[in-house]
Amino acid sequence: MIKKSFLLFAALMVASLCHARNFTVDKDLSYGPDLRNKMDIYHPDDTTANLPVIVWFHGGGLTGGEKFLPEQLMTGEYVVIAPSYRLMPSATLDECIDDAAAVVAWTMDNAESLGGDPSKLFVSGHSAGGYLTSMIGLDKKWLQKYGKNADDLAGLIPFSGQVITHFAQRQKQGISELTPTIDEYAPLFHIRKDAPPYVIITGDREMELYGRYEENAYMYRMLKLNGHPYVYIYELDGYDHGAMHAPAYHILKNHIRQILKP
Repeated sequence: MIKKSFLLFAALMVASLCHARNFTVDKDLSYGPDLRNKMDIYHPDDTTANLPVIVWFHGGGLTGGEKFLPEQLMTGEYVVIAPSYRLMPSATLDECIDDAAAVVAWTMDNAESLGGDPSKLFVSGHSAGGYLTSMIGLDKKWLQKYGKNADDLAGLIPFSGQVITHFAQRQKQGISELTPTIDEYAPLFHIRKDAPPYVIITGDREMELYGRYEENAYMYRMLKLNGHPYVYIYELDGYDHGAMHAPAYHILKNHIRQILKP
């Protein structure tokens, strides 16, 4: 009984300290030369906090969308970095992915000065943001360009991201969004058992976009068959592609706790 009371007291003290910290939002900081290479950062004023860090990529089909800090992650538990990135068709797909790698590399270098722990860096995002999450976490060449190792990431948690070649790239090639393609621009092409922990979250298979659940279910199965030790998939019944991100944050936070558990 005494042990349980002590643990409860310790948990309450940790929660109290989280809420006691002052947090700042810095907006429109640059991480690269392009006008869209901007990011918003939510971070504690205490640079010794050593909090987990989340890089959050917005959706928009790689052709639209703007950076935003999800309020569900602004809880005093994390440093959150929300970048914009170049968009097709003005940019190439390579440039979109390169921007994602650049901001993650920047975060690896600067997390400590923001009160974060670079060894607890998670990458996540919705839709196109989920695609970028998987590409830079599975295909190691993107972060290698910046002298970084994708295996140093603590986890990849894509929300309803494509794992076949993104439909914006297929449309550029004259291929229908309903014609699946797997090439070097498909996260599925880069499956490896030594990738960071990988958590897939999609909406209801009957309400999702272009068979998004089914392609991710195949991704899950192939990672398992390749021997990946930490891969999960969640289908959020009753939620379509646009709405699934709201309940998905709860799963993201649960897995961050699980992955970081001593």
